[in-house]
Amino acid sequence: MFSYEEIQKYTETDIHIYKYIVSNFDKIQYMTIRELANEIHVSTSTILRFCNKNNFEGYSEFKDALKQEITFQNSCPPMEDLQELSDFFARANSSAFEEKLLFAIDALRKADLIIFIGMGSSGTLAKYGARYFSNMGHFAVGLEDALYPIESFQWKNTVVIAFSESGETERLIEAIHQFKKKNCCVLSITNSSSSTLARLSDWNFSYHLNTKRINGGYNGTTQVPVIFVIEALAKRI
Repeated sequence: MFSYEEIQKYTETDIHIYKYIVSNFDKIQYMTIRELANEIHVSTSTILRFCNKNNFEGYSEFKDALKQEITFQNSCPPMEDLQELSDFFARANSSAFEEKLLFAIDALRKADLIIFIGMGSSGTLAKYGARYFSNMGHFAVGLEDALYPIESFQWKNTVVIAFSESGETERLIEAIHQFKKKNCCVLSITNSSSSTLARLSDWNFSYHLNTKRINGGYNGTTQVPVIFVIEALAKRI
């Protein structure tokens, strides 16, 4: 309904209208142009110009196209993986999600050093987490090597954020044991709250999505929730 080419030409006001529309498809089909304008705090003429920019002669034609789009979406349910992520984000869009983050946020705010650690794909996430936190002004380091010589580690007031989809990666769990001996606060993000890593941690976030193994056993489980939680924590500390 909204072409990429047209979106590239949008003004800030157009973007404001567009964001409201795509977030309120079901609601807008029953709104008059004046009601929509009042809701977005723009004039009716601004709404009409927006419709014209998207190749509609007026608001009525725009609403007809919107109803057709809704009908099409309802007749084409999202793919399984998209539905799974949609369900996750629906759960995340809640006060319960924010409350779940509180312990981790408090620990991270008090930390003198933040260490991300994981192996394999989770090691890549550890590097990403450290870089994203650093970009947001919270210095962090990322370890892809669970055999790092932790026994020589001397930093106090350190928070370790460990990643493992299964929560059962043996070398990673051994590293966590070493960090615990150094009195580090351990936060973890796993797919299962009953995993060994989750139970060892001072705080755990489990996203509970379907585990997928592909190409002879490699992990194909989506990591989008992990990235989302990383960014959510970084923005809140």
